[in-house]
Amino acid sequence: MEHATPLQHVDTPDGGRYEWPIDGDTALLEYARHGDVVHLDHTYVPPRHEGKGYGARLVRAALADLEARGLRIVPGCSFVAAYIRRHPEWERIVAQQAPKATER
Repeated sequence: MEHATPLQHVDTPDGGRYEWPIDGDTALLEYARHGDVVHLDHTYVPPRHEGKGYGARLVRAALADLEARGLRIVPGCSFVAAYIRRHPEWERIVAQQAPKATER
């Protein structure tokens, strides 16, 4: 695996992202925070680094950070949702969805 520097958490007023510099490129996990719930919206790994496990490592590190901060997540990104299906131990931090209103 190529050299990767440690994960960096970047917060912005309208949301944020986790950034992971990898050999001159940057892998990203973008999110939007709503109170104590974080919607994980988009994962990106530069094409030349795809298939090397960086996406999974990025998601795992972000989930660990969010859990340590007492936050819950909504896996809005298909990559994050697939990661959680493969690693169901992370379901412990998935926010419960509000029950659907009954039709009358």
